[in-house]
Amino acid sequence: MSQPQPEETASQGTNQPAQPQHEDLNLRLYRTETRATLQNIGVSENPPPIDVNYPEVGRTSQPLFPEEYTIETVTGLVPQRTLEQIRSRAELPSSSSSSDEEQPDPEKKAGEAPVEFVTFTIADPENPHNWSDVYRWYITLMASMLVVCIAFGSSIVTGGLGLIEDKYNVSLEVAILTCSIMVCGFAVGPLLWSPLSEIIGRRPVYIISLALYTIFNIPCALSPNIGGLLACRFLCGVFSSSGLSLAGGTIADIWNIEERGMAIAYFAAAPYAGPVLGPIVCGWINIGTGRLDLFFWVNMGFAGVIMILIGLIPETYAPVILKRRAARLRKETGDPNIITEQEKTKLTLKQIVRTSLVRPITMILTEPVLDLMCMYIVLIYAMLYAFFFAYPVIFGKLYGYNDGQIGLMFIPILIGAGFALVTTPYIEKQFRAICARRTPTPEDRLVGALIGAPFIPVSLFILGATSYHHIIWVGPASSGLAFGYGMVLCYYSVNNYIIDSYQKYAASALAAKVFLRSGGGAAFPLFTTQMYDRLGLNWASWLLAFIGVGMVFIPFCFYIWGGKLRAKLSKD
Repeated sequence: MSQPQPEETASQGTNQPAQPQHEDLNLRLYRTETRATLQNIGVSENPPPIDVNYPEVGRTSQPLFPEEYTIETVTGLVPQRTLEQIRSRAELPSSSSSSDEEQPDPEKKAGEAPVEFVTFTIADPENPHNWSDVYRWYITLMASMLVVCIAFGSSIVTGGLGLIEDKYNVSLEVAILTCSIMVCGFAVGPLLWSPLSEIIGRRPVYIISLALYTIFNIPCALSPNIGGLLACRFLCGVFSSSGLSLAGGTIADIWNIEERGMAIAYFAAAPYAGPVLGPIVCGWINIGTGRLDLFFWVNMGFAGVIMILIGLIPETYAPVILKRRAARLRKETGDPNIITEQEKTKLTLKQIVRTSLVRPITMILTEPVLDLMCMYIVLIYAMLYAFFFAYPVIFGKLYGYNDGQIGLMFIPILIGAGFALVTTPYIEKQFRAICARRTPTPEDRLVGALIGAPFIPVSLFILGATSYHHIIWVGPASSGLAFGYGMVLCYYSVNNYIIDSYQKYAASALAAKVFLRSGGGAAFPLFTTQMYDRLGLNWASWLLAFIGVGMVFIPFCFYIWGGKLRAKLSKD
C-alpha cells in the first residue's frame, strides 16, 4: 500500500482524536504530525537535552528527535522532513499555516524516501509512564528485590567460610575468594548486558541472564573441587549482574524525572541490604545443617522465583517498544520508511564495542569528577563487604559467637538502612521545592550525601572504640545503625548526581561506577581479616574510619564548587 506524502495529508486528522491503540494500524498511516501540531505539543527549534534512557548504542552526536521516546503525539508518526523544517529553519514563525507546511522542502534530496519516526500516541497504554501508580510501584519493588537477590547471592558464602575450608582443604584466603570472585563478575557483566538491553530490550536480557544465573548455582552446589566452585561463582556474578546494571534503568523507564527520585530513593537500599541478608540466613543454615551445598540450593530457589516474577513484567524500555511497533507497522503496511531514529544507524560490532567497553573505560581515565564520586561509592561498598569479614573476627574472638549469632549482628545495618528510607522522602520533597523555584543542578542531588557522609566514619569509630571484651556486644553491633543509615543516603544521592552530571552518557557513567564499585567490593575482603589480625580489633576499624573522614569532604566540596569543577574538568 502506498503512503501519501506527509505534507499532503498533514491537515487530515490534526483535529481528530487519538485512535484506540488496537485500531487497524493501516488507517493511522494516513495521518501524520505537521509543524504546527508538533510545535503545539512542545517540539521547538532547539532540541532538548538527551533523556537518561536514550540509547547510547548507535546514537549520532546530535539526534534530530531526542524526545522521540518521551513525547506523545496524536498520530504516533512524525515526518523527518517536518522535524528538519522546525530545527533547521529557526526563522519560520511557530504559527506557520498549513499552506506553508505543504511547500516542498528544498533541502530534501531528490529521490529520498520520506521517513516517519514512530512515537507513543496520546494516553498510549504501551507507554510505561501511563501505567497505574500501583503497577509501577510493583515493578519498582520487583526491581529492588532483584538487586537484593543478586547481592544476597554474593555474600552467602560468608556464613560458612569454615565449611569451604574443610570441604576443599583450602586456606581462609581462598575461601574468602569465593565471595570476591562473584563480585568481580559484577564488574564484567554490565559491559555486555547494558548495550544488549538497548538492542533487544530489558525483558529478554533479564530472562536469559537470570535463567543462566539460576542454573549455575547447581554446579556451585555440586562442585567437587575449589577450582570448579570459583569458576562457577564468577559466572554467577557475570550472569546476575544484569540486575545490578539494568534495574535502575527499569525504574527510570517507568517514572518521569519528577517522580523518579522517590523511586530511586527506596531502590537505593537494595544493593546494600542484599549482602547483609547473606550471612544472616546462611549462618543459621551452617549451624543447623553444616551443609555448604544447601547455601546454593537456597540461593537457586530465591533466584528462580525472582526470575519468574521479573520475566512476567512486560518490556519497559521505550526505544525497544517503539522499535517493535515500527517493525509491526512496516509489516502491516509494506512501507519500509516507518522507523525510529535509532534504526537510521546500522549498528556495527565496532560501534557496540566502543560504546559498551571503550567509553566507560575512557570516562574513568578522563573524567576526574566521575572518578572522585565513584571512589566515594567504592569506599562505602568496600567497607560494607569488609564488615562481612570484620564481624566474624570481632564477635568470634571477643564473644565466641558462632556463625548464626554473628549473622544476627548485621541486623542493625538493615535497621539503619530503614531509617534512611524514612529520611529520603523529606529530601525528595526539598528537591521538588527547588525544581518549583528554579532549574535544579546536579549539586542539588547531594543533600542526602551531606547528611549521610559523616555517619560512615562515625560508625567505624564506634566499632573500634567498643571492640573490647568487657563492653557488651550491643556496642560494636550498634555501629551498623550508623553505617546502614549513612551508606544508603550517600549511595542514593551520589547515584543521582552521576546521572544528572553525565545525562548524555549516563549509561556509560553508571557502567564505570559499577565497574569501580565491584572492584572495591572484591578487593577489600581479601585483606580485611589479615588487617584485623595485624592491627588489632580497634586500630583496624579506626584506620577505615580515618579513611572515611578523608572521603567525607568529597560531597561537601562538590556541593559548594561542583558546578565550577564540572565546567573545568568534565569533557562530556
